[in-house]
Amino acid sequence: MIELKSLSKVYNGSAGEVVAIKDINLTIEDGDIFGIIGLSGAGKSTLIRCVNFLEKPTSGQVIFDGTDLGAISKKELLKQRQKMSMIFQNFNLLSQRTALDNICYPLEIAGVSKKEARERAKELLKVVGLEDKAKAYPVQLSGGQKQRVAIARALATNPSVLLCDEATSALDPNTTAQILSLLKEINEKMGVTIIVITHEMKVIEQICNKVAVIDKSRIVEEGPVKEVFTSPKSQIAKQLILPKNEGVPEAEGFRCLRLVFDGTSAFEPVISSLSRDLDINVNILGANTKNIEGVAYGQMLIQLPEDKEMEEKIKNFLDSKNVKYKEEGLNVE
Repeated sequence: MIELKSLSKVYNGSAGEVVAIKDINLTIEDGDIFGIIGLSGAGKSTLIRCVNFLEKPTSGQVIFDGTDLGAISKKELLKQRQKMSMIFQNFNLLSQRTALDNICYPLEIAGVSKKEARERAKELLKVVGLEDKAKAYPVQLSGGQKQRVAIARALATNPSVLLCDEATSALDPNTTAQILSLLKEINEKMGVTIIVITHEMKVIEQICNKVAVIDKSRIVEEGPVKEVFTSPKSQIAKQLILPKNEGVPEAEGFRCLRLVFDGTSAFEPVISSLSRDLDINVNILGANTKNIEGVAYGQMLIQLPEDKEMEEKIKNFLDSKNVKYKEEGLNVE
């Protein structure tokens, strides 16, 4: 278990203090795939680097398996850090080493014999599906293959936690899906806790069971992914889930309903039924449906009519279909 208690990081520069993260409180359970999502500059990368003390927090605590990382010696901290491996956006492979030798590197540092390290590296190449690339150098590998080698290297010391800092941002959508599927398989088969830092909601949806939303250095919302996705409370979560103006023109004076399909109603023809039964043309302004943990969830913005009586009929109809909704303006600010 990882507990972050009142965690803050402040940088001092020529322009004065810069608050990177402020008063972060999170609990990440063993076996979680925990996502932390936010826009660029929100503080995500600083937060994950504070988790393993690559950045020393200005204040607060990181408690890892009952140990306060800020209250132990440097030698003990290095031992604890071996249990938390990191995967980076740009892979960070050593260009002069083969795939096999890149995976051996952390084992060499840990004092493992060359023979044992190579056997372990071969096992991990098989885990990530690259047993035929043992002798390949990074320049000979695709982006997805490089990230697979980086994942194998991160697993070399048998960590209990993987920290993924925008690990798929440099990859195309198909390769991203493959890498996320691999991470989920590692989580399920090896029991490794995974913390995923990203600015993309699709990454969270595909593999995470819990998510925290960070905005302007603070956590503004957290919970199970399906709850945050279907009922976002913060403006930034709404923006990330159904982005402002995604396929919708700027307009003033629009009154809308944000409909939430909760997994049971997502496959029902609610809008067509509404239009047919009430004899009303429904203007759909935006929609986003996702598969979360094998169940369909989605959101939709529809325009409300100016006629109050018709508006009430629409809401009554949605109530009868058990579709959640909330009235709001056209654009999520």
